[in-house]
Amino acid sequence: MPSFDHFDDDPLPRPNDRSDDDVRRFREQLRNGEKDINNTEALEEIIQFYFEHEQFEEALHFVDRLLSFEPFSGDGWQRKGMILNNLYRYTEALACYEKALSLNPTDAEIFVNRGITLDNLNNIEGALESFNAALDLDPLYEEALFHKAVTLEKQEQFKEALHVFRMILDMNPEHVDAWYELGYCYDFLEESELSVKSYDEHLNRDPYNYNAWYNRGIVLNRMGQYSKAIESYDMALAIKEDFPSAWYNKGNAFANLGRLYDAITCFKQTIQFEAGDVPAWHNLGNAYEELGLYTEAIWAFTNAIKYDSRHYESYFGRGCCYDALEDPKRALIDYKTALSIHTEYPELWYARADAEYNLGLVEECLESYKMVLKLDPRNAEAFFDYGDTLYEMGEIKEAEEALEQCLSLSPTFAPAHYTLARIHILLHKYEQASSSFKAALTEEPELSERFRKEYPELCVHEFFAPLLKK
Repeated sequence: MPSFDHFDDDPLPRPNDRSDDDVRRFREQLRNGEKDINNTEALEEIIQFYFEHEQFEEALHFVDRLLSFEPFSGDGWQRKGMILNNLYRYTEALACYEKALSLNPTDAEIFVNRGITLDNLNNIEGALESFNAALDLDPLYEEALFHKAVTLEKQEQFKEALHVFRMILDMNPEHVDAWYELGYCYDFLEESELSVKSYDEHLNRDPYNYNAWYNRGIVLNRMGQYSKAIESYDMALAIKEDFPSAWYNKGNAFANLGRLYDAITCFKQTIQFEAGDVPAWHNLGNAYEELGLYTEAIWAFTNAIKYDSRHYESYFGRGCCYDALEDPKRALIDYKTALSIHTEYPELWYARADAEYNLGLVEECLESYKMVLKLDPRNAEAFFDYGDTLYEMGEIKEAEEALEQCLSLSPTFAPAHYTLARIHILLHKYEQASSSFKAALTEEPELSERFRKEYPELCVHEFFAPLLKK
């Protein structure tokens, strides 16, 4: 937001420029109860002081007093509008800007501040009209260009916003905020390298902006440059240690590098600063699970569920851990809970089917496989498991159809060829069985040992003996 630099022809000093004597004098005046100050210059200085120190209620008191002396001051009404905007009293702020414009209709700054408030009210069309009105008065007005671009950015009109930021930087290459926003636009336009370069330009001018270091890390992570992303997150955290999002994304970068113990440390740091961070708890669980530390993973997933009882991913993760610990009963409970929240998740139906199979719930298992295939009709492995289970149930025709479907999707899927061979043997179609068995052995020669154990009497059969000799 533009600052109160336009009270009069000579701008007031910025906070860092104000002398200690001035600050001491204001405080002394106020300490002595001088709320009825009648000097307009003193009032202006007091308003500026309170605004700069974000004491907006006090600033409002004194701007009202100033307007009681200067009711036709366009600057005074604009000041009041800016103060009300910072107090989130947007409708009142707009009324003040309208009053200011009625007194000074050619002041571009009033249009800019009016646009900012309209943007805060999510009146995007009105905000852009206001910024454009300022630019009609002054086509090179930097503040108007900048806020117009930011509003376009909020509307995800990134190409249009980028064009305006480039205009600003052509006029003023040292505009630090324009470089930052340019990086943001390039990121959303998937111009990652240009995004990083823009953030670098910003950080050359403002090296302590931890958000810029963080955003730069996000882009580098998306580019697959995980080590560089970690370095960028480290810079953000060196400036602001209590930055849970940076810890979280640093953890994800470590996980992408396979450095799971480092990832765990980062996810724990995230939780230290934000105990209810569900994605952090979930990814902590993922890291433990990948390390085979299933008890610890269950603890992490359980905490994620504690903070979000509908986080189906954590039910799924916890169920997988119970499965790994050979507890399919608990696994199935979690899979069913997850599916009650998110029904169209084929991987979840697949896990449920496997758990049901392990519990001997074969009919239920077949229904679950059907759901997998409904949601993911090109899943060759699911067709195999469905067909193989049907074969075990004695549903030979349906099993054969499922296995043929599997092989149409994945012609070299050896287990499907082998089960088809078993079906053909059952039907005494030995020539077809040998053909399927041969296809299975081509991909997995070790299946010959399984065949010898399951069909010792066929090892000397004319169709199979030659295959087993090979």
